Amino acid sequence: MKVIPIVDLGTAYGRPAPTAMTDLTQVGAGTPMGELLRRYWHPIGLSADATSTPRQIRVLGEDLILFRTTEGEVGLVYPHCAHRGASLYYGKVDDKGIRCCYHGWLFSPQGNCLEQPCETKSELSDRAREKIRQPWYPVQEHYGLVWAYMGSADKKPVLPRYACLEELEADDILETNDKSIGGGGPQIIDCNWLQHYENLVDPFHVNILHSAFSGTQFVPEMAVMPIVEWETTEISVRTKSVRHLPDGRVLRRISEAGLPTLRVIPNPRVAKSGVVESLGWVLPIDDDHFRIYVVGRVKEVGELAKMRSRLNDKLWEELTEAEHQLYPGDYEAMVSQGKVAKHSEEHLATSDIGIVKLRKLLRDQLKIVAEGGNPAGVSFDPSAPLVRFSAGNFFE
Repeated sequence: MKVIPIVDLGTAYGRPAPTAMTDLTQVGAGTPMGELLRRYWHPIGLSADATSTPRQIRVLGEDLILFRTTEGEVGLVYPHCAHRGASLYYGKVDDKGIRCCYHGWLFSPQGNCLEQPCETKSELSDRAREKIRQPWYPVQEHYGLVWAYMGSADKKPVLPRYACLEELEADDILETNDKSIGGGGPQIIDCNWLQHYENLVDPFHVNILHSAFSGTQFVPEMAVMPIVEWETTEISVRTKSVRHLPDGRVLRRISEAGLPTLRVIPNPRVAKSGVVESLGWVLPIDDDHFRIYVVGRVKEVGELAKMRSRLNDKLWEELTEAEHQLYPGDYEAMVSQGKVAKHSEEHLATSDIGIVKLRKLLRDQLKIVAEGGNPAGVSFDPSAPLVRFSAGNFFE
């Protein structure tokens, strides 16, 4: 009798090496996404992070030094001194700028070389000194954050203002938080920024990851399976979710992923109808790490911190390793995809329409920038109107 061998199809043997969409994931200078992101302002720290003690930060793959002069001016400079390359992390800050520890060269927040203590004073030496510029980036402070523009000087836009953070009620205050609200883990999350950005247009994971799988993390209303549609605006991908609640009410929830890295996500602990209360910015630190800064209008200090996810009634850092496995959240779902997701191995489905739309929105901006145009969401008009989003929780 002839024996017919059993063929096991679909094993992992011979699997091609996975690849990522590097045009969207790589954020360094000279990369397509890196150049797009450098056309916008980004929050790089809390205002309180800029002090007279130099602070090392990493943004879009670049290592930089953040400081504040004793007169209150914030500076952001390349770390290696223009003289001999010693790190300005070891420098001393005074009323004029930051002084290198090696030979005392003093640089203003705009990178101008103000003093060279070891050089003979003369008109010729002054002219030579005035030609030296420590690489630097423009910064502004607003909403309790330090913002940096890291792109071409001739294409610097105005810093946007947002309606939901400007149009306050009488008893509202603005609060700023850098504890990775929405990231579900530590302040610095060790995977590519796109893995979180795409999470913003994925409402179905709320019902599985945050409800059925790990237990209801938010409120029972969020555990109801929604009817969802997506639409692309000029500056965002908008997710419209409708939940028909057991008590007869209807919850219409709108969230948005806005350009360049905005989280426009209403509070998942739905309490009342109204427009979105806070905005978050996903800051790509480099290709493998990101963090989130959030600003919201609140009635009292500390409200933003209450938005942090709890799993098994604990904050992420309080969980044991066994609990992380039993009660995974956004952090576990995102980081377990790898430092950079293996996009070639994806099998997208109808629930991923928002992700497809978001990738197209980003690629449309890449094309505009590559052709010399201005991406959506940038303005050069100081009197530009407030940026408005339609996101919010609305009960019927």
